[in-house]
Amino acid sequence: MRPRSWLAAACGLLLSACGPRYAKKVPPELVTKLPYEVRIELLEAENDLGVAVDQRDEAESEVLRTRTAIRRARDRKVAAEREVGEANDAVSREVARLAVDEAGSRIDYLRARQDVNVAVQERDELALQCAWATYELAKLNAARKAKVEGAEKLPLKDFEEQPKQCQAEVVNKQLRVTQENKRAETSKADWEAKKTALARKTFDARASPYVE
Repeated sequence: MRPRSWLAAACGLLLSACGPRYAKKVPPELVTKLPYEVRIELLEAENDLGVAVDQRDEAESEVLRTRTAIRRARDRKVAAEREVGEANDAVSREVARLAVDEAGSRIDYLRARQDVNVAVQERDELALQCAWATYELAKLNAARKAKVEGAEKLPLKDFEEQPKQCQAEVVNKQLRVTQENKRAETSKADWEAKKTALARKTFDARASPYVE
């Protein structure tokens, strides 16, 4: 299990995720009163929260990686366009133009892929809120089980509704991910066709300076 300090750090980075939409929380003083044998029952919810944090972080990293790939693809297209103007014969000029087409399709695909990444990031950020809501419910159930004074005053039904409502929203977010994936696959197929055309013109994709 991770050190408990990571929980506060993660919440500090996600003020919006830990904010007003699913904001019901168990007062920390109730949790500190939990006996050890009850506190360990929180481990599963806490570990699930850790997984959700990792998934959210990976989604953010993928957005950054694809952003870099788009920038490189743009540079590649500029270089290919320069080759068109510098070509000394018809064959070289045709190859350079195919390279421009391939680079443009690559950019289109990467942009479509980035739309998927953003949709995944939004889904995973919401899923992290759900994990927080589930964790808060687990804390309340533990406090009620241990008969910690004050736990009975917290609205159990509201705490139970938080993760349910959140998970329903995650389902809707996943629908968008699915839709964006379909668009990205179509764009990828177009890019693959352009790569194939360029590879054939340069005889061997593995040996071509234009095809990665």
